[in-house]
Amino acid sequence: MMRSKTAATGRFLLTVALGSAGGWVMWHLHLPLAWLLGAMIATGLGALLGAPVSMPAFARPPMTAIIGAMLGTSFSPAIFEHAGLWLVSLGGLAVFIAVAGASVYAYFRFVAGFDHPTAFFSAMPGGLVEMVTLGAERGGDEKMIALIHAARIFLVVLSLPFLVQVATGITLDRNGADYVALASVNLEDFLWFCTAIVIGVGAGAVLRLPARYLLGPMLLSAIMHLAGLTEFVLPSVALGLAQVVIGATIGCRFAMASPRTIMKAVGLSIGSTVLLLCVSLAFAAGLSHLTGDRFIALVLAYSPGGVAEMSLIALSLGIEVPFVVLHHIARVFLVVAGSAAVFRLAGRGRQG
Repeated sequence: MMRSKTAATGRFLLTVALGSAGGWVMWHLHLPLAWLLGAMIATGLGALLGAPVSMPAFARPPMTAIIGAMLGTSFSPAIFEHAGLWLVSLGGLAVFIAVAGASVYAYFRFVAGFDHPTAFFSAMPGGLVEMVTLGAERGGDEKMIALIHAARIFLVVLSLPFLVQVATGITLDRNGADYVALASVNLEDFLWFCTAIVIGVGAGAVLRLPARYLLGPMLLSAIMHLAGLTEFVLPSVALGLAQVVIGATIGCRFAMASPRTIMKAVGLSIGSTVLLLCVSLAFAAGLSHLTGDRFIALVLAYSPGGVAEMSLIALSLGIEVPFVVLHHIARVFLVVAGSAAVFRLAGRGRQG
């Protein structure tokens, strides 16, 4: 028992060290979201090469809460000035999911040669854990579904910052936010920050919020800032650590399979990710023309990456974080709530 705990601790420390090294390299290369992408790439490569990388389940939630509290600091009364336009883009999410899901399903079914359940639940743009569970229950290849979704998140998070920079000419900050020195944070700010995290996570659990570790602290932090109770900001070292852990968590998802299986999943996911991003760009362009809302904000809102990761990109661009977060929560909810029913209907159609 003691030996297994020691081994698990060793794998965790190795993973954090590897992720930190990757973040440090990207930081010194002045690449966007250095700590997040560097940790993700380093641990992903480590998993591919057979390194014993592992991130325990308890590690990500507190780091997600830190990012949630940070996102809440970006709220201001100005974000509500054109909130009415959000209803149009939120309404477009259901159509986006149907078009994106059908396109990627056809790709996995007829190009990759997946069976129906594996292709269907691999194609859904969101809900990694839920899609793996539902797919396994319905006869799909559980490991391949998990790897395809892990690769989707990896590739979207990896490519989107660079695509945004190319499309807009805007340079994303390598931190994901302006640099804040540790020495500039006083005790009062630290206590407000802790309050936002502890009470926010608790409230999120009581209210059964989706992504409660992110949304609870974010909403409480936003209320504090909008009410003028505090103007705390997080030191960059805390945000950097959170990005390392979240990036490493994404990379470690590839540790469950052989290098050959990983390469197959990533290779197939490149095609599906290109399809997803093309559909995202098309919807963003159409909605931007229809509503007059910012094209890049809609790209981030419709890109099927992780909520925390897409929010960090929005934060580094100065784009409304609430807008992006709300769309990603709605996307995941629609996918999780509707996928089982659509799969059942599709099965009846195949039988007919």
